Amino acid sequence: MDLVTGGAGFIGSHLVDALVNEGKKVKVLDNFSSGRMEFLSHHDTNDNVEIINADLLDLVSVIDAMKGVEFVHHLAANPDIRLGTQVTDTDLKQGTLATYNVLEAMRINEVGTISFASSSAIYGEAQQMPTSEDYGPIVPISLYGASKLGSEALISAWVGTFGIRAYIHRFANIVGPRGTHGVIFDFIHKLKKDPTRLEVLGDGMQEKSYMSAEDCVQSMLHILKNTSDSISIFNLGTGDTCSVSRISEIVVEESKLSEVSIEYSGGKRGWAGDVPKTYLNVDKLLATGFLPTSNSEEAVRNTASSLIKEIGLF
Repeated sequence: MDLVTGGAGFIGSHLVDALVNEGKKVKVLDNFSSGRMEFLSHHDTNDNVEIINADLLDLVSVIDAMKGVEFVHHLAANPDIRLGTQVTDTDLKQGTLATYNVLEAMRINEVGTISFASSSAIYGEAQQMPTSEDYGPIVPISLYGASKLGSEALISAWVGTFGIRAYIHRFANIVGPRGTHGVIFDFIHKLKKDPTRLEVLGDGMQEKSYMSAEDCVQSMLHILKNTSDSISIFNLGTGDTCSVSRISEIVVEESKLSEVSIEYSGGKRGWAGDVPKTYLNVDKLLATGFLPTSNSEEAVRNTASSLIKEIGLF
């Protein structure tokens, strides 16, 4: 049986779908602080899916949920990087401490494998573009990135000390249906509030790698089946970038709104801790035989179209 932490969230729910499609029995552990039951409602009558409403900071509950589990997919975390600038222990608790509890529950229950959702945010303002997995020193500039890097360190320590196997996936910006935060989500909500004006934080030159949730989940599962190292670290992305300015144009295009004024707040960052440019080297992923189905701009456009319908812009 597989356990998915954060399985009611954006990426987690897509992973649950993929695991069920492979015939797996899945436990979902989520505290529903950002996850939504509606994302799993199509599994209501599926006996292969068990949903546990619990918090990863409650170690006793995590230990109990881990019983009978053979493989852990750890995706639960604070989904909003900006929140950490306001409540500064958010990422420490929901990221690093939560990861410790997952690992400790695995040790107690003798669960041997973890697949972890890390982030390109760990690289901070990398001097190497595109940035490969062996880049260093790694100096994150956001509390979210620090939390993910701390979690990676704990996981590697568990590999070395307790002999578990680990897969660490350093995500690009993942976008798609069911999204509950992020630049595309924010732009659509801004247009819903004022269909004549779209404010873009920063100068619009921020440039990042984007990957569809479907490609993200499929690449994770592909790696699990095609690598066997004690610890495997992969960048997950599409090998290209898309600017925030271009994203604003795409969202306006997909909204079918006319005469929208796109305005910029100025500065190279959208918020404190925002990395102006991330560009992931995904040669290692592609070498395993995985090919994304869409590039960054296509993933952004497909997401904008989906979220406009979900959010109800019209």
